Amino acid sequence: MNFVGEIRDPVHGYIYFTELEKKLIDTPPVQRLHRIHQLAGASLTYPGAEHSRFSHSLGSMHLAGRMASRFQSLGYLNEDDCQKARVAGLLHDVGHGPFSHNYEDILNKYRNLTHEDLAQWLIRESEIKDVLNEHGYSPDEISKLSVGKLGKTFLDQVIASQMDVDIMDYLVRDSYFAGVEYGRVDIHRLIDSVDVVDNSLAMDVTALYALEAFVIARYESFKALYFHRSVRAAGVMLIRAMDFANDRIGLTSFKSPEDYLCLDDWSVLHSILSLKDEKARKLKVAYDLAHSFCDRKLLKCAYEIIIHHRDAFFTSLFAKEEIRQQIVKEISQKAGVDPDYLIIDVPTVPSVPYYPAQRHPADIPVFQTLPDGSKQVGRLSQFSHIIDTLIGYMDVIRVYSPAEVRDKVRDAVSQIFGGELPATRISF
Repeated sequence: MNFVGEIRDPVHGYIYFTELEKKLIDTPPVQRLHRIHQLAGASLTYPGAEHSRFSHSLGSMHLAGRMASRFQSLGYLNEDDCQKARVAGLLHDVGHGPFSHNYEDILNKYRNLTHEDLAQWLIRESEIKDVLNEHGYSPDEISKLSVGKLGKTFLDQVIASQMDVDIMDYLVRDSYFAGVEYGRVDIHRLIDSVDVVDNSLAMDVTALYALEAFVIARYESFKALYFHRSVRAAGVMLIRAMDFANDRIGLTSFKSPEDYLCLDDWSVLHSILSLKDEKARKLKVAYDLAHSFCDRKLLKCAYEIIIHHRDAFFTSLFAKEEIRQQIVKEISQKAGVDPDYLIIDVPTVPSVPYYPAQRHPADIPVFQTLPDGSKQVGRLSQFSHIIDTLIGYMDVIRVYSPAEVRDKVRDAVSQIFGGELPATRISF
């Protein structure tokens, strides 16, 4: 490909870009990603985790190019396809709202949309459309590929699958900036071992050790980073503040790309903090939570239950907001605590970017090359006892409250749940 420049990245080294990519990077929708933290409030727990959606998008573009180039060398793609894959990787997250996945809860609640819906919208309706048209690419085609819905199976899977470039980049990038070790995965070994079998991506079983490390890194990152108690405390406070302030500051009332592009971490936090003198109850709570977030006076985990997959029905109940609110009301009454400051958090809500049940590790296709040169496809769990064990992983349910009433809330929740439930245990 004809690269015209490069950007130095701490994770991947030099990331090179084409003229088309340069113009896309310079558009307001992509530049806005500088003002959206990749991990929202995680930097309150991991001070180094200040990286933005912008750097992640560059990394996804880079890895999409690496994987597409492999398929080009195998004869599956041409150079034009490689360029499309790189652009799709760059634009995959362009629809993210303020505080990244934390905004997803609000977007889903009030507009029934996801950041992927907004990515497609921005690609088709913003300045991105003009740049793509200028270079002879279809905005509609790129918008579909950016979320893995073009209809070309293995190319879609480069962008959205069990082992897509988005996951590969955020695992190594998030762990690097957070300063944890869980994301040290040999992604280049994985990319060099992927192939197309029956029009779908599959991983060569000879790279089994790298694939196991990849799956384990996802689990460990979930526990230590994405669903860390304090990280989620900051997250649920932001979500509650945005929810209560939504009508006043217009978080979900956007009608045009220009309206939406005004929403970023800085502008939204400033808008909520401007509610300081408001009298309405919800606006006062929104301000209080945002102010406490800024001062790192976080809600505390008063109760935690780890639930194994065989309790899927119990977990699914807690995934429903109306059920959680009913339980919050009961906890509030028993503990004598303001329900607006009580939050039940589960990993199945939209604001958790990854959780174990979301993408089943056993679903990753792997293949063996037989003596006659044909490829026999199986599932990862067939070849790995480690992965077979991890399939029985657990979900987590937590109750957050202000620190000063944590003991009251813990006692109230214990009464409501009646102690330990079958197939559950309390995590201390």
